[in-house]
Amino acid sequence: MMNDMASPKTAAVKTSMPEQRKKMRLGELLVQQGLITSDQLRIALTEQKSQKMPIGRLLVRLGFVTEAVIRDIMARTIGQEAIDLAQVVVDAEALKLVPQEFARRQRVLPIAFDSQERALVVAVTELYNVVAIDQLRASLPPDIQLRTVLAGEAQLEDYIDHFYGYELSVDGILREIETGELDWQSLQAGGDEYTQPIVRLVGALLIDAVKRGSSDIHFEPEHAFLRVRYRIDGVLEQVRSLHKTYWPGIAVRLKVISGMNIAETRAPQDGRLSLNLNGRPVDFRVSSHPTIYGENIVLRVLDREKSIISLDQMKLPKPIMAKLNLMLARPEGILVITGPTGSGKTTTLYSLLSQVNVEGVNIMTLEDPVEYPVALMRQTSVSETSKLDFANGIRSIMRQDPDIILVGEVRDKETAEMAFRAAMTGHQVFTTLHTNSAIGAFPRLFDIGIMPDIISGNIIGVIAQRLVRTLCQQCKVEYKPSLEEKHILGLPPESGATIFRHRDGGCRHCNNRGYKGRVPILEILHMDGDLDELVARRATGRELRRAAAEKGFRTLADEGVARVLDGSTSIAEVSRSVDLTGRIV
Repeated sequence: MMNDMASPKTAAVKTSMPEQRKKMRLGELLVQQGLITSDQLRIALTEQKSQKMPIGRLLVRLGFVTEAVIRDIMARTIGQEAIDLAQVVVDAEALKLVPQEFARRQRVLPIAFDSQERALVVAVTELYNVVAIDQLRASLPPDIQLRTVLAGEAQLEDYIDHFYGYELSVDGILREIETGELDWQSLQAGGDEYTQPIVRLVGALLIDAVKRGSSDIHFEPEHAFLRVRYRIDGVLEQVRSLHKTYWPGIAVRLKVISGMNIAETRAPQDGRLSLNLNGRPVDFRVSSHPTIYGENIVLRVLDREKSIISLDQMKLPKPIMAKLNLMLARPEGILVITGPTGSGKTTTLYSLLSQVNVEGVNIMTLEDPVEYPVALMRQTSVSETSKLDFANGIRSIMRQDPDIILVGEVRDKETAEMAFRAAMTGHQVFTTLHTNSAIGAFPRLFDIGIMPDIISGNIIGVIAQRLVRTLCQQCKVEYKPSLEEKHILGLPPESGATIFRHRDGGCRHCNNRGYKGRVPILEILHMDGDLDELVARRATGRELRRAAAEKGFRTLADEGVARVLDGSTSIAEVSRSVDLTGRIV
């Protein structure tokens, strides 16, 4: 009975694709959007009668539109993701899964393979080529998922030649460089990039870093060699040592694609680039700095998919989530996040803002620079070149009818005063401050020059944050803590409790590190009338801490210890980010 009921629906699904295709009139869409004229469409339709060619390809051949326009409008019409293959750094693992002969015959190009999620991304020119997709699915292992993106037809054929025709693994490219000569002119000018092994070497290193989950990529020249290091889960790891002769070519390539001046080697420079890695757009912020052995170049990986996450995905304890939601519910005031560089302050800010980022709310930001573009938010980069600083930016934003304002960082008295003025006029203000603890935010604001009676009543709360690596769930080692460790954890000497540490050498699940991923540790000081009164009379940090503790305030050390006791991380890892010495005494 159920099968009989389901059959009409199944039939409808099967016929919907061709029907949808028939209804799509690409030429009319292009005319409607002003991309071609009615006359140009008429010419193409007349040509089509004799040439028997798809209308899109004819319009490109006649020079009326570009292939990119056809690709994008087709993708928008059917709700499919489009991709520009010129921005793609191809994945050698993906190419191994699809033979070159099959790719050419069926006009599909594998561009990314995620080994953890077992997902293969392929670029196609015809989404309704069901035969090709079915054949590809049948040739792959059953546990691999297939995801398609739409690419331009001529571009796809060109890039099949590029990607399959050249060596793409780091070791293979290095062998190629050792046996061949570098053409410096074509390296700097662009041209047919894939003929240059240095171009492919840089691409291979970038995709390797993103696949490993790196937050930063370091290229560090020494006297006789080039060191390549990735920062993974907050810790730098050396992944390659290359001969110093490779560095000039790599440095030029990095500078060219990030928009830097290749002739300037004695002064620091900043650049930015955007590539399609692992089947998704990834941005890089690039910085060069002169050293005695040449330019040091560091790339900060800005992976939007992994960096902008909701509060629910942050794996925070329920009491912490309850406090955060309580603070977000307050309609005006300043919420301050503190912590050192790399402690995840920006991620937490965006996670908090994503909770309230809806159509009925106007969120405006001032950042240095904007790292992650977010829909609905009005984001502005402050810089010396644009003659816009934080204080002037807040002044301007106040005339833009904002509900919520994000100020990237409070650095000076003028910025702090403008932020407090915005809070006092009924706005929610989010900002960051460089202090070691939540309580430390108040002496820092006093030091900047903000009066205690201005601070009092206008701060919603202060969050101090650190990131700690989580133990690999596959290989973590259980053990009984020593007396000293029991003292740090607040356990009685006779306790039989067990805790965990990482296994030396790790396992394949954690890439032999013993740790996999990171979680935030948050110290939340939720302000109320009693604490405001203490701030107004410049109470000492000790007084504030004692009063906050009576209201349930937990320090970073307390939260870190809780993560050790629940098996998430180890004492050694917590002590790397949080001061536990106060618990030894």
